[in-house]
Amino acid sequence: MPALRKIVLLLKGYPRLSETFIAQEILGLERAGLEFAIIAMRRPTESQRHPVHAEIKARVSYLPEYLREEPLRVLRSIALALSLPGFWPALQSFLIDFHRDPTLHRIRRYGQALVLAAEWPKDGEWLHAHFLHTPASVAAYASKLRGIPWTCSAHAKDIWTSPDWEITGKISAARWIVTCTKAGFTRLAELANGQGKLALSYHGLDLLRFASFTSDRPDRVGLDQHDPIVILSVGRLVEKKGYDVLLQALALLPPELAWRFIHIGGGDAEAVRLKSLAVSLGIDRRIVWKGAQAQEEILQHYRQADLFALACRVGKDGDRDGLPNVLVEACSQRLACVSTNISGVTELLDDGTNGLVVEPEDPEVFSRAMLKLITNPTFRKQLGDVAEKTVRERFDCRSGIKQVLSLFETEWQTGR
Repeated sequence: MPALRKIVLLLKGYPRLSETFIAQEILGLERAGLEFAIIAMRRPTESQRHPVHAEIKARVSYLPEYLREEPLRVLRSIALALSLPGFWPALQSFLIDFHRDPTLHRIRRYGQALVLAAEWPKDGEWLHAHFLHTPASVAAYASKLRGIPWTCSAHAKDIWTSPDWEITGKISAARWIVTCTKAGFTRLAELANGQGKLALSYHGLDLLRFASFTSDRPDRVGLDQHDPIVILSVGRLVEKKGYDVLLQALALLPPELAWRFIHIGGGDAEAVRLKSLAVSLGIDRRIVWKGAQAQEEILQHYRQADLFALACRVGKDGDRDGLPNVLVEACSQRLACVSTNISGVTELLDDGTNGLVVEPEDPEVFSRAMLKLITNPTFRKQLGDVAEKTVRERFDCRSGIKQVLSLFETEWQTGR
């Protein structure tokens, strides 16, 4: 095994409840012997933590989210960075990018890179960014400033909303880029033009935390108003999750049907609009908005629900999910799922075999799919059983962690 190097890990925010997949990878790589210094571009906005965050040993530092908030720190970093051999190449790279993207946002990323380079963690020998958009921009500039190689994990929004020219440049500059769905891999490969090293590695699930659910679920069919069908969804209240479509689909269910919808996830701004929509549709009294929850609470909701629904869609800006981790989690608990054929969803769900998959943006079709599961508990059980088998055979996070570890070790084996 090659000598392991300390990795400076650049994240957009840390810790974040919606990015459990990143935390479980960090923990897995730590347990495999890697050492990290975590650098986040944004401080946490949530008070809750998942258990995995408490188990990670790496020290966490924060860059200035907005340069104006820490002007002395930024000025000190510029002065220190001037002495670095990569200062002028990095500045030239920034100016080329700024010509194409003349925004304050671009200036902020270069400023954060200067701070990162000036306050470089002791013994850091490698730079790895999670997300190909803003973290990778900071990483690319800091890499030039420090003369340190960099790599990247690409996920969803970063792949689908970044300009083509920027993605192509980052693929060429990074030692390798790993992504988590075939859909994302295909897009990156098209933009790579034969350059750069790309790899596909599913995040998977920590199956020790999501142990098999062995109890039998009730055979509810929505006929008892005192014991309604429980429909669960977990996800941030953002456009690409399609919660307005899901609410419209719920409103189209037969009026005599007894159901309750539980939503878990953050997104205060969108919550106001969606709650208003629920009122206008006349279904607000059947809905429970739980807000962001820790992993232990979410697991219990998976086990208490009758079916899981997520109406993924492509946002107006092109943003979309990769393979939502919550679908993998729900499947691991034998929970029948309804979703759409967006991006990586079909890499997990096979329509009619281990879940139901429909076209996006169609409340009527989504409603019929939910009704099919609501009225047929035997079918729900059949789909849930196969879904769990799919997850435990193909989406164990240990496999993905081994792939990422191998990518690092291969680089270090060559002595580069």
